[in-house]
Formats: sequence, structure tokens, C-alpha cells
Amino acid sequence: MGSTKLIAATLLPAFLALHLHAPAAMATAAGSSNSNLFRDYIGALYNGVRFADVPVDPRARFDFILAFVIDYTTATEPPSPTNGRFNVFWQDTVLTPDAVAEVKRRNPNVRVAVSLGGATVNGRPVFFNVTSGVDSWVRNAVDSLTGIIRRYGLDGIDIDYEQFQVDPATFAECAGRLVAALKSNGVISFASIAPYGNADVQRYYRTLWAAHGAAIDYVNFQFYAYGASTTAAQYVSLFDEQIANYPGANILASFTTAATNTSVPVDIALSACRTLQGQGKLYGIFVWAADHSRNQGFKYETQSQALLTDATTY
Repeated sequence: MGSTKLIAATLLPAFLALHLHAPAAMATAAGSSNSNLFRDYIGALYNGVRFADVPVDPRARFDFILAFVIDYTTATEPPSPTNGRFNVFWQDTVLTPDAVAEVKRRNPNVRVAVSLGGATVNGRPVFFNVTSGVDSWVRNAVDSLTGIIRRYGLDGIDIDYEQFQVDPATFAECAGRLVAALKSNGVISFASIAPYGNADVQRYYRTLWAAHGAAIDYVNFQFYAYGASTTAAQYVSLFDEQIANYPGANILASFTTAATNTSVPVDIALSACRTLQGQGKLYGIFVWAADHSRNQGFKYETQSQALLTDATTY
């Protein structure tokens, strides 16, 4: 997330022509149903944004997602992969274990997760890479993430690798076994994935979904990666395509609050969300990211939560 991965708006017409802490219930084969889940990534930009800065509607189910932990080290130049040994790369001097505990104490509807991967580390691409075999990667990942999750009092993980140096089956086995182990060990209670509409990226995440979808609670699809000329109707059509790509998934709509003229505009995304909600498909909304939203007074976090909670009583 936060990288330049725009899907050219000029391709959209042809593209479209082709085509509260309760556990999340799997959606029907028809796709997501309406729900009140709101999710906000936080911590990637190192601009001092705090959990307490972000408005939390008590009627919503609210997940903060720390961005990121990465199995890379910056002890080398360029940074190099560590075969599943994860390190913290969010602004942990602000988003501390005490801060996690406090936001959850003040807001019983809040959970805090951590996202794995992301697009870059120190300006260099992050690749999903297995250097010593699947068993070793999974063992290292379970061990290192268990330590981080317990130290910070976290509740779940999000998988957001966007570039790969392994085949889709290897990625699916590693990620699927990781989620299964963390859940069976009682370390996490939920997991999500964060694909976007690039054909190669989709191959990896659809392979993961086909093999391990029953263990994945949410799909944070990065719809904002489509172009600025995307219409609300096109957004809805793209959402329907993801229902077909991830059958049975709880798919979240999304937008970015970054200052950009190359992504789907926020007002278009929210218009599409209202249409999806009217069709009974809006399981939730996520935002990239609170770090950007502080410049707008977090008004879109407020609007999104109101949209999710005002229309229906859950």
C-alpha cells in the first residue's frame, strides 16, 4: 500500500467488458453482506499520528492496522530479506504497547492488527522471499510474529505483500500455514489479505484464497489503485468482479486519503459504497491511511463510519 500501482483508467472499459469483536461470519457465495466494519491503516508515514487522533464511532466495529512489520533487515544496504523473521517498521515510538492498550480500553469496539509486507522498505521494493525453505520461513514467521503480537497486545494480522520472488503456490503455503498456526495457537483471532487489481498480484492472492480462504476473515481490496477517472458505476462493477475472484469472502470497499490525483476520488468511492450498501454487499470500508487523513481532520473516517452505522442497526 501507498506505492505507485495505478491501474490505468484507460483500460477500465475493456477491463469491465471482460468481465463489536464477534468473529466474522463467512459471507455467502454471492459475496459480502452489509456490516459495520471500519478499518484504518496507521503508522507508515512517521508523521506522529496517534490512535487517539482518529475518531472512533462506538457503533462501528473498528480495526486499526499498524503498517508494517516486514521480514527484512536494514542492517544491510540495501535492506535484505530475513526469511520470515519480522521486524517492526511502523512508528513504534508513538504507537506503543501502552498506546494500543489505551485505545482498546477507551473503545471496547476497537481491535488492533498489524500488516505484513507493504510495498517498500527505505525506498526499496519489498519482495516476498523464502530463502531457506517453506518450513523454515513458517517457523521463523510464527515465532517472530508471536513475540511482536504479544508484546504490543495485538489481535490480528493483515497480509499485504505486493511483489514476489517465489511462485504463487509457495506464497500460498507460507501465508496459509502462518495464519493457521497463529490462530490455532490463540495468538490472533482474525486475518485479512490486501490484494489489488494487478493480474500478477491477483494470481498470488487468488491461489492463497483457493487453498486457505476458510482461514481468512476479510479481503481488504485496494480499489483506490484504479484510476482517477473511475466512475462509481465502474467501482461497483470492479467490486462485483472481486466477489467472483474471492468467492465467499467478506470484501471491504476502500479509498485513500493521500493527496493524489491518480487514484479513485474519495467522493466516487463513497458514492459506490452507498450503492453497494443498497445492494446488500457493503461488508465494510477501509482507508489508506490515518497518517494522510490527519491533514483533512479525519473527516472521511467520520463519514465512512456514519455510512456504515446509520443505515442499518446491527
